[in-house]
Amino acid sequence: MSYAVDVNQLEVAFGDLRAVEDVTLHVNYGEVVALLGPNGAGKTTLVETLLGFRAPSAGSVRLHGLSPIRDHREVVARTGALLQRGGVWAPMSPRDVLRLSASYYEAPRGVEELISLLALEGCAKTPWRRLSGGEQQRTLLALALLGRPRALVLDEPTTAVDPEGRQVIREIIATERERGCAVLITTHELAEAERLADRLVVLHRGRVLVQGTLDELAGEPEMIVQTSGPIDPAGLAAVLACAVTSEHPLELRCAVESSPERIAKVTNYLASLGLSMVSLRTRASLEERYLELLSDERNGVRP
Repeated sequence: MSYAVDVNQLEVAFGDLRAVEDVTLHVNYGEVVALLGPNGAGKTTLVETLLGFRAPSAGSVRLHGLSPIRDHREVVARTGALLQRGGVWAPMSPRDVLRLSASYYEAPRGVEELISLLALEGCAKTPWRRLSGGEQQRTLLALALLGRPRALVLDEPTTAVDPEGRQVIREIIATERERGCAVLITTHELAEAERLADRLVVLHRGRVLVQGTLDELAGEPEMIVQTSGPIDPAGLAAVLACAVTSEHPLELRCAVESSPERIAKVTNYLASLGLSMVSLRTRASLEERYLELLSDERNGVRP
């Protein structure tokens, strides 16, 4: 199978430091993959290597079946990138830089189309140095879309973007996926990853800690019950005949799959205590699971 992004046993070293070690991942056309991990996990190094700005120490990287270094011009023509490093010459406006960059492509998207798509009409003539962080970010995304890419590599695309701008970016990512573009996103914002991604890859200390769909990463089914008041977990554990833990006074995690019968038992038990069930979830959130994975890794427990 030919992947849009294909990384195999990649290693990138800076002297004795292995910033990326034995990383294998791929992104299909028409798929969104989120790359997660704490600061220093190797995400930026991986992205820079993927785009041909760094040479692998070992392993291989391919975009569209091409080498990002050997076939750099062709890779750049097919790939849109939004990076945290770099920017635009301060006197230039969004319209200026889009018009200039459009001249480098044979069949670019329309400048005015992108200005409208990214909601940049109000700042299209504003010099770069006077743009807000969100306006700069949306301009950089417009640049990434300019060449009608078959793959997008977006490093923290919603950083400094207000809620309205985030919605615009989400809609663009969904549209690009629907037209068959491969999208690789790096982000610290787990709610955005949970909302946007088809698959997730978690990096830690330069290695892939775990990867898969949200359901695959969520762990075993459980009942996560939020109550209207604090209760003793042992009492609910006896009712459900399973382990019950409580990290927060009003939230209990029951190690059992949800069912109508069990929900009724919980509801009746809480009612007997003069309490009620405020909410029920059947899986850990991505943030909960992500923090558990990192904690287990630091404590030497492999997923």
